[in-house]
Amino acid sequence: MSRRHTYIAGDLRLSSDLGGTITAKRIELLETIDNQGSISAAAKVLKISYRSAWDALNEMNNLWDSPLVAKQPGGSHGGGTRLTDEGHQLINGFKVLLAEYQHFTDGLSQKLDDFGKLQQNIRKLTMRTSARNQFQGRVEAISAGPINSEVTLSINEKDRLIAMVTRESVEQLGLSLGSEAYALIKASFIILVPADACFASSARNRLCGSVCELRHGPVNSEALISLDGDKTLTAIITEESAKAMHLEQGSEVCALVKASHVILGVH
Repeated sequence: MSRRHTYIAGDLRLSSDLGGTITAKRIELLETIDNQGSISAAAKVLKISYRSAWDALNEMNNLWDSPLVAKQPGGSHGGGTRLTDEGHQLINGFKVLLAEYQHFTDGLSQKLDDFGKLQQNIRKLTMRTSARNQFQGRVEAISAGPINSEVTLSINEKDRLIAMVTRESVEQLGLSLGSEAYALIKASFIILVPADACFASSARNRLCGSVCELRHGPVNSEALISLDGDKTLTAIITEESAKAMHLEQGSEVCALVKASHVILGVH
């Protein structure tokens, strides 16, 4: 799904408190006069009235000590209008300023992109959900079935999360290979097993790490599991299970999560 690109755009205008304004269109008028040899011919090419062209020249002359155009004698070929040296200098100088101005707005546009990325990161932090576990990742694979689709999300270099969602959800979320998505997992949906346990399981997801924090309660315990990439996973298990597993800080464990218990979301 394509994302709109926002950028900063504007017109360069040179103005004076004495009156008069120079814009890109007025520079175009000067160039056209230089090419056509007369104000009237330039006005026709630019599809403006002779009066509008003449008024624009008068305003520009207010900014300059010397005239920007000069009348040529009639002679056998008739009269005309030519640009003075000051007129040519104005055109060249304006183009230099315009290039610098464009460079400046391009830089602001880049800062706008950076600001947009900052806004996205802020939205990640302010997203409110009851799920204790939230992982950002990229879609690595989509396996479509007649009703449901299996989406594989890469959350770090090592770990992958597989989510089972409807085909309609894939379309509505705009999921495609390489797109960003968020995986939400409730802490109570996680089953913890010792990392060295060898048994078959129907759970498609297996995230392994070490217990970095353990909080005991009268009924349940909360275990914080450290994963690769400075990510953590919170699991809620019964206090009886924590004792049976001899769970403590530093214990190597694996978290099992069914694919149907992984909720996907996008911003």
